[in-house]
Amino acid sequence: MSTTPPPAPAAPSGPRPPRRNQARDIHEAHRVATPLELLFDLVFVVAIAQSAAQLDHGVLAHHTAQAVGGYLLAFGAIWWAWINYTWFASAYDDDSTAFRLLTLLQMGGVLLLATGIPGMFEGQFLAPVLGYVVMRLALGVQWLRAGRGDPARRRTCRRYATGIALVQAGWVLFLLAAESGVLSGASLVAAILALWLCELAVPPWAEGAGATPWHAHHIAERYGLLVIILLGEGILGATNAVSAMWQAHGWSLDLALVGFAGTLLVFSLWWMYFLVPSADAL
Repeated sequence: MSTTPPPAPAAPSGPRPPRRNQARDIHEAHRVATPLELLFDLVFVVAIAQSAAQLDHGVLAHHTAQAVGGYLLAFGAIWWAWINYTWFASAYDDDSTAFRLLTLLQMGGVLLLATGIPGMFEGQFLAPVLGYVVMRLALGVQWLRAGRGDPARRRTCRRYATGIALVQAGWVLFLLAAESGVLSGASLVAAILALWLCELAVPPWAEGAGATPWHAHHIAERYGLLVIILLGEGILGATNAVSAMWQAHGWSLDLALVGFAGTLLVFSLWWMYFLVPSADAL
């Protein structure tokens, strides 16, 4: 009888899956955006398009100041939710079921925010604030999960979760005050600015307890993808402008120049952004 032991199974090829709730390797080879992150970005396209459309309508209706203010508020909420998710995922995306479902919850918040953007330009904050709070609280839960799996940075993760929760409580109080008429005019603007300062203060406060890991090439790619999405909105705007002029006045040299200038502007912005390798700078 042979006593030769059976051969050991071959080790799986390719990168190892990340451990649950644990920090990703900042030097991980071939780290790229995941299909879930790309789907996440597509949901944000809807909200960005809604914001741009409302800005366009407001300017055409000669309500420029109100339209610009509404756009800054809407895009600020979209940008802040996206950027916070992106940096978290760069550090702690474990591709678990819990991570995916919490990402889905954030996507639902984005869509709720997007549906309320037209009303927000008219001073109606219910849907946008609720959508934003859903996005942010879901991320807070993500930070709590990360803290359980990363003892070395648990304090940082808990600070993120605590800061997010406190500021969202502030947004809920803001919503109640705005809906009841307690806040209006200058007091409304002051409350919004104060809450945004609190939002911006959370990352420095949390990172003061210890820096979170993130992957430079992954972050550079994620920002590049968002820039391309925004440039796509510029292409759409130029196309709509040319189409409207064509229908109103027919083909002309001015129309061709508008189309060419719009395309050239977007192309130049793309060229300048990607001129420097961002990952190396990070």
